[in-house]
Amino acid sequence: MSGTSERLLALLSLLQARRDWPGQVLAERLEVSPRTVRRDVDRLRELGYPIAASKGPDGGYRLDAGVHLPPLLFDDEQAVALVVALQLVPAAGAGVAEAAARALATLRQVMPTRLRHRIDSVRVTAVRSGASPREVDPAVLVAVTDAVRAREVLRFDHARADGTVGPDGPARRAEPHEVISRDGRWYLLGWDLDRADWRTYRLDRMTPRMPTGPRFTPRPVPGGDVASFVTGLFRGSRTGDSWPCHGRVTLHAPAAQIAPYVGDATLVALGPDRCELSAGSWSWDGLAASIARYGVEFTVLDPPALRDAVAVLAARCAAAVVSTG
Repeated sequence: MSGTSERLLALLSLLQARRDWPGQVLAERLEVSPRTVRRDVDRLRELGYPIAASKGPDGGYRLDAGVHLPPLLFDDEQAVALVVALQLVPAAGAGVAEAAARALATLRQVMPTRLRHRIDSVRVTAVRSGASPREVDPAVLVAVTDAVRAREVLRFDHARADGTVGPDGPARRAEPHEVISRDGRWYLLGWDLDRADWRTYRLDRMTPRMPTGPRFTPRPVPGGDVASFVTGLFRGSRTGDSWPCHGRVTLHAPAAQIAPYVGDATLVALGPDRCELSAGSWSWDGLAASIARYGVEFTVLDPPALRDAVAVLAARCAAAVVSTG
């Protein structure tokens, strides 16, 4: 790379690092004259970078947002990160998989040969779990995120689980707080104005109505952490990310055999062939079934509600295999 090219990249990097740069300071950082800085700025403008200049003794330069996308500058790690992210898009359910594939092809075309060989070796296959039967319409995603950013009340229709929409009537109204991606599905966390409570809404079931409503002052999320609060909502708890039903059992198996499958549970080895599992679930029946799935003998330690649920599950399983002949 020539000295001029290296200096242009260095100048662009400086302009991206902060909003305003005095011309003299840029000259000192690049170890050139102010006249050379002016010529380099003109070269960057010819390449499509919108650089504004201010006159006077303290005049300087600013990299503004432009109408057209100018050439971008990425280091090797950033390029690899972009390639991985674009390959994971099909599993995200955001309805932009085709656009991501085009973006990946465009990015590869403009890469230097050295870097193109590196990103070609990064092959990732994104497999959707099947949790999201319908992709989110990109237009819906943009409309909802715009309302979140503008802090404007969102009016929308929300389809039922079978995809049908009820009779025409007043739209749902919510103060949109955050758009969340979880397990292949997209949700809006918002304060439901008609129910006076926090709710999550599936974006693939939403049809926003325009225009949006009035601006609002955001409410604090209980606990202060969006991720923990939303996890708690999905687990049936509004006090944090813990499950509403929690119990302990002794599993008659080595901890190493169980460890790969415990998820967010806690496992403690008690010896070569026993371990203690502390786990939670949205219901006692669900917790009993999740423990039984390990396929080993176990002993319930506490609480009594888990013992009762295990007894009920055992009776159901026994009844299911009774011969009808």
